Amino acid sequence: MSPEQRFTDTDACAQLIVERLGADLRVAAPLGLGKPHGLLNALYGLMRTDTWRSMTLYTALSLTRPQPKPGLEARFLGPFLARHFGDDFVDPLYAVDQARGTLLPNVAVHEFYMQSGALLHSPSAQRNYISQNYTHVARDLVVQDINLLVQLVSRRETSAGVRYSLSCNPDLTLDFLDRVKAAGKTRPLCVAVVHPELPYIGGHAEVPQDFFDIELAPPSSPRLFALPRLPIDTVEYALGLHASALVKDGGCLQIGIGALSDALVKGLLLRHQDNIAWRKALLALDRGGGTHTLAGRLGGLGSFKAGLYGCSEMVMDGFMYLAKAGILKRRSWDNLALERAASTGRLADDVPGGHYLRGAFFLGTRELYDWLEVTAGSDPDAIDMCRVSNVNQLYGDHQQLAMLQRRGARFFNTCMMATLLGSAVSDALEDGHVVSGVGGQYNFVAMAHELNDGRSTLLLRATRKGKNGIETNIRWSYGTITIPRHLRDIVITEYGIADLRGKSDSECIEAMLAISDARFIDALAAEAKSHGKLAADFKIPDTWRAHLPEKLSEALAPLARKGGLPSFPFGSDFTEIEQRLLPALNWLKSASTSWKGRWQLLKAVSRPGQPKAEEGAALERMGLAEPVKLGDRLQRRLLQAALRR
Repeated sequence: MSPEQRFTDTDACAQLIVERLGADLRVAAPLGLGKPHGLLNALYGLMRTDTWRSMTLYTALSLTRPQPKPGLEARFLGPFLARHFGDDFVDPLYAVDQARGTLLPNVAVHEFYMQSGALLHSPSAQRNYISQNYTHVARDLVVQDINLLVQLVSRRETSAGVRYSLSCNPDLTLDFLDRVKAAGKTRPLCVAVVHPELPYIGGHAEVPQDFFDIELAPPSSPRLFALPRLPIDTVEYALGLHASALVKDGGCLQIGIGALSDALVKGLLLRHQDNIAWRKALLALDRGGGTHTLAGRLGGLGSFKAGLYGCSEMVMDGFMYLAKAGILKRRSWDNLALERAASTGRLADDVPGGHYLRGAFFLGTRELYDWLEVTAGSDPDAIDMCRVSNVNQLYGDHQQLAMLQRRGARFFNTCMMATLLGSAVSDALEDGHVVSGVGGQYNFVAMAHELNDGRSTLLLRATRKGKNGIETNIRWSYGTITIPRHLRDIVITEYGIADLRGKSDSECIEAMLAISDARFIDALAAEAKSHGKLAADFKIPDTWRAHLPEKLSEALAPLARKGGLPSFPFGSDFTEIEQRLLPALNWLKSASTSWKGRWQLLKAVSRPGQPKAEEGAALERMGLAEPVKLGDRLQRRLLQAALRR
């Protein structure tokens, strides 16, 4: 049976929904890419005009375009955002209003994961945040009496009738509706919003034509939200190189998103495609031999022959690059007998089927979306998008099979801070303000401890730039934690790898000190000693005192000179002039955060130095070639100082 009603008019569809459901809408919408912004905006608009109505939205990761601040930031980002997202891109209005503190009083938004740092200063977002493991969201939604589910889908006409693909977000929809049915509750009104650019993924993501009650297919759709590709710096490359040595050929890989994950992917590509150069760079970083020792025990130093199997809650661009390079290729079967045969090398090469990448949602660049579409068409079994309960946990009917599929698993996630005793801070600040969310991080850490040869690896920069200068990201303790110390496993910074599993507290502290920045190591050791957790006569080895940023640059200089560590290893969405502007603008932003930085900035402005060859083009791009107003002339002077620096 087809959906009861089909619409092309978004406003008419929204009007029908409120007429059918009454004054109180309780809405569930997917995280990330799968949110139908147009329909949600129409419903939000009805809440503005019909103030006697109310809407409660349960979702996560509401994607909005950056909102640049006036001045140089707006001059740089304005043209880029228009080019990258398109003038017709639609932001979710509730998210924009929430960030501004102007959310409608008859609307409540509950998110379990936020755009990193975007809602730190939104009181309503902070109050209404729900702290949940990803795998518990569907369970907890059931008790919220959801009466409307909306989702972006891909649609296909077949000989058997219309079929829909949940495409980017089968993660929670399937689990949630199954739990609603099991609880004997009324199924919510399910609305499919068709987007023509959304890749059609079959398999577990495909649902029959009667899955949805209403179909909305607008005559035109804005571009899908696409993440811009960001640069990778020396610190991130060092971290990625260390991490890439822990990946086991023939194993399973989970990675997240961001520059650290991109650096890990680049490290894996170097290991496979230019192994000698990769080994030299790793040896230069690993003077103490700790990474090499762990590579021999847990990972490897050679290229990939058997290949890797990807099983990650999020499918991002890195998996695409690994697949194109022939690294992501180990296939798994949802059949215990076939998987057992494959694990022992007894499965014939001509056995069809099997997937090499499994995920619960995807989000990335337009290149990723195109690759998913092409791959799903040419090799339908290769990619399996499925419910999050089949990715982020082992429990259930699939446990024995899941453990076999995830053999040699390495789960890589990032965190903001870590303590000397091995706990991790990933989602919130000490005062409780939420930066992002727990998401699936705890799921993967716990899963690593349940698998015989699985390991959880948390990546973090050893330091960060704070209001008072450089601060350490490795602390004695912190008021809010995401991963408790009893689940400590592997932690990696740019200075090396700390294997914490099964270690005593003092051994754990020593391992964390060994990957700390040298500028903070004495104070950290002293604090541990003051609490009686580190022997009073413990002395810091001289090799640890070389853990400084300039030493990283020296170690990686040969590879960098050969072009092995490009700022944008996977291409850039920025033009050449914009790429030249980025470090200058970042320096200006960083310098303005402290008194010392502002003093350096003042000196640079007063003595800007000699003009650079590309300076004229950069000023033209920023609209400052011929400034008239005093404020514009000041912006030009600041930018010239930064470019010449």
